[in-house]
Amino acid sequence: MQAANTSLARPQPAAALQPAKPLVWSIAASDSGGGAGIQADVLTLQDLGCHACTAITAITAQNSLAVQALEPVSNKMLQAQLDALNSDLPARTIKIGLLPTAEMIWQLADWLQQYKQQHPVLVVADPVLGSSAGQHWHNEPLLDAWRALLPMIDVLTPNLPELGLLSGRPHHSINEQVALLQALGASSVLVKGGHASQSSEVTDLLYQHSDVSSFSSKRLHTPHQHGTGCTLASALAAVLAHGYPLDDALVLARAYLQAALEQGYATGAGPGTLAKPGWPSRQSDLPRVTRANWPKAPAEPFAGISQPLGIYPVVDSIELLQQLLPEQPGCIQLRIKLGSAAEISAEIAEAVALCRKFQVRLFINDHWQLAIEHGAYGVHLGQQDVAQADLAAIQHAGLRLGISSHGPFELASALQLRPSYVALGHVFPTQTKQMPSQPQGLRKLALSVPLCDGTPTVAIGGIDQHSFAKVCACKVHGVAMVSAITKAEQPAASLRHFKQLWEQHYAYHR
Repeated sequence: MQAANTSLARPQPAAALQPAKPLVWSIAASDSGGGAGIQADVLTLQDLGCHACTAITAITAQNSLAVQALEPVSNKMLQAQLDALNSDLPARTIKIGLLPTAEMIWQLADWLQQYKQQHPVLVVADPVLGSSAGQHWHNEPLLDAWRALLPMIDVLTPNLPELGLLSGRPHHSINEQVALLQALGASSVLVKGGHASQSSEVTDLLYQHSDVSSFSSKRLHTPHQHGTGCTLASALAAVLAHGYPLDDALVLARAYLQAALEQGYATGAGPGTLAKPGWPSRQSDLPRVTRANWPKAPAEPFAGISQPLGIYPVVDSIELLQQLLPEQPGCIQLRIKLGSAAEISAEIAEAVALCRKFQVRLFINDHWQLAIEHGAYGVHLGQQDVAQADLAAIQHAGLRLGISSHGPFELASALQLRPSYVALGHVFPTQTKQMPSQPQGLRKLALSVPLCDGTPTVAIGGIDQHSFAKVCACKVHGVAMVSAITKAEQPAASLRHFKQLWEQHYAYHR
């Protein structure tokens, strides 16, 4: 690669001047018809709460029927756009679309190599090599340039024909083609399945190193599909810019695309344009996630919960259980981690008897066999425990099932199993146990609740006196309390206090 012609140094703005919305750049071509390219990117990024900046690579003359003309901008003009953005508007993420010439791609590869050394930016690239109307814009020098760009890309989003062109092995398996791109430096590859056989579902495959996950959605038979690839890639860039990990971001981007397709509308005489439906808010739009060792969805949902979960203490001993039960919590969870099998069984049996006496719903954490044996109200399972449990046996015994989640990917996985409730966390930093995930925060909590749409939700993780009201304002159906109650000087008094706050909040918002 040749050295870039410009310095990437830029002044650091004062913290008070940092923009409230994440800045996302789109490096792509203009679509005069307004359905794809820069126009689709800007509208999608704005719809998902980002500020969109653009570096235009080409001007097209097109409508809903065809691209009638395409003219690349000069390499000097592209460089000037990148320099202008870099000096004042640093990107959180960058989305790349149509790059019309091999020379331009090499130039961008050089520039990104330097930029990424100085800035923690994520790059999402949609390798636009043709149009949905049948035109193509590729040759071997251009494909070679794209291959050289791969090490600068964090997420590559080819459709099946584009995957074949970039790999040079269109007749090999998808796994083999992706392996070739990964050997050339591609970090993560999302293979879009819209061009696959006309099955009832569209399945995208996400390759991250040696891991593969699939994301399937109902195939929508609509003519209004212009700009689908641009919309998905820019939605993915937007959600990544909000701080979501890739798995989580893809779940939300696919949900966004599903709603955008469903609400698409006619423009000209050809394929219509995708809608801009706002942040995902419907469980029905979430993709079906397939992951290693994850169980299949049951034919029927788990038993429901008729009364709100309310204040939901999580305790680790019979002594704490005895202190809290007279205060009548909405429900309670016994989380026992230490002890012999006989000791744990005896504790669970005693806990079940105590909760029946006080008529409090008891969930047992992890020990689902003992929960069934002793007749507990329900079982709570973490994501790793779900794969090892016999869900059919839990359901057959009539027990309720709660499942932990730590972001949209795990949430979508949990909702597929039709549980009695889902736990959303951890909301804030917690000292209760080591967490592999980052705290979700209030904003992500509030955005997750609508996605559950009919499935009760419980917020958990680091919630205390100072954050309690804000958590309730996210419209969860219950608040799991651990340290704020169990570590209090008077656990029963603390529970009583939080119950009063809960009742006041919901009385006010009825």
